[in-house]
Amino acid sequence: MDVAMNRPVRAVAVPVPGGDLQVGVWDARDAGGGQDAVDERGRQDRGRQGQAAHEDAAPTILAIHGVTSSHLAWELLADELPDVRIVAPDLRGRGRSNELVGPAGMARHADDLAAVSAALGLGPVVVVAHSMGAFVAMAFAARHPELVSRLVLVDGGLPLDAPAGLNADALVAAILGPTAARLTLRFDSTEDYLDFWRSHPAFQDDWSPALERYLAYDLVPEAAEGAAAGSAEPPRLRPATSYATTVEDTIDMNTTTTVVDAVAALDRPATLVTVPRGLQNEEPGLYAEPYLEGLLAAHPAIAHERWPEFNHYTVVLSVAGAERLAGLVRAELAVTAAAG
Repeated sequence: MDVAMNRPVRAVAVPVPGGDLQVGVWDARDAGGGQDAVDERGRQDRGRQGQAAHEDAAPTILAIHGVTSSHLAWELLADELPDVRIVAPDLRGRGRSNELVGPAGMARHADDLAAVSAALGLGPVVVVAHSMGAFVAMAFAARHPELVSRLVLVDGGLPLDAPAGLNADALVAAILGPTAARLTLRFDSTEDYLDFWRSHPAFQDDWSPALERYLAYDLVPEAAEGAAAGSAEPPRLRPATSYATTVEDTIDMNTTTTVVDAVAALDRPATLVTVPRGLQNEEPGLYAEPYLEGLLAAHPAIAHERWPEFNHYTVVLSVAGAERLAGLVRAELAVTAAAG
């Protein structure tokens, strides 16, 4: 992972069915506020004695990104929580895990997270998850409850009010709209891609260097078979997220009992954060008020906070969103620590 960060991140490859899952880890600062030196690849030298023990003692969260996102969705949160270790995978089909082979779906993602937990020696941790990642978090808690202490679900995790009777492509378009259509586009340069995003209604007031790094990381070269044969021109760039995996995950979230069953099995404390505007800064967002009221009434054990100042993106991908989310995460970590 070769994108420069405000806070250093190191890459870990975790073997899972179909290949290696790429994971970003923001290690916690030590008690003196220092961190190890970072080499030119963004990886940290873990050679100093005592560092491993410090990491074992540091509060840790497992952060799960959304449907067409990556681990870099959490960079701003990492900057707000320098004393917290943040473990954030690129889910299969996204980021640098986009070439993993085999099926996806919520259960597969959940089992990938269990592999991450085993590889990094994580005990039960606070899980912070956004958008589709919140549905993955629900499945993770249902399938591997021993690895979860508490859940923070950011604008996702409870069943969506999805339209019925649509084919796969129509269902993806109905839920994700231009977010899914973007996956079919091609770009000549990173700057072209950034220009494409600059007019996005969700970020009109929240453009930042961290957002640019997040977007730049999303690009990968177009596969050779998609480029002109024998062309001397450099390959065009495309979003890293696999459209096929996005379809598979969307179908699983919305047309099977996976999410409903996971919610029914939930036995860990959970807080749901919702926002009033969606992926295009439009109202009503993923959870319209009347529908949301019914969900909350059906699941009274799930705490709820409504954050009216954000849309579906900026609740995580803005400085203000990260600041507010960091406060909630600290509160959840404090409860976990107090419980021993």
